[in-house]
Amino acid sequence: MNNYNINKGIGSTVEFKGLKAQYLFIFAGGLLGILVLVMILYIIGMSSYICLGLGIGGASLIIWKTFSLNKKYGEHGLMKAGAKKRHPRYIICRKPIYRYVSSVKTKQL
Repeated sequence: MNNYNINKGIGSTVEFKGLKAQYLFIFAGGLLGILVLVMILYIIGMSSYICLGLGIGGASLIIWKTFSLNKKYGEHGLMKAGAKKRHPRYIICRKPIYRYVSSVKTKQL
């Protein structure tokens, strides 16, 4: 039986077969989703060859895409790319500049 090391020490990220951090969850969740889909299709009564093809095709797509994302973005790059999409490219300033520079006087009680 093979032994796989999952955690290599305190403070280091979880790594399994080259997949790091959130890619492990994407990988496991994707394979679990494909498994459930194939099981539901088989229970419904779809042909076993179609279920087998869908399972193998979906699992290979999940594996390929997860490893390519891991290679492209690295450990934290996927979160950075998602955060970049939420930020505006530029800020539009429609007020005159003196409105930002002038101080607002408040009443003292």
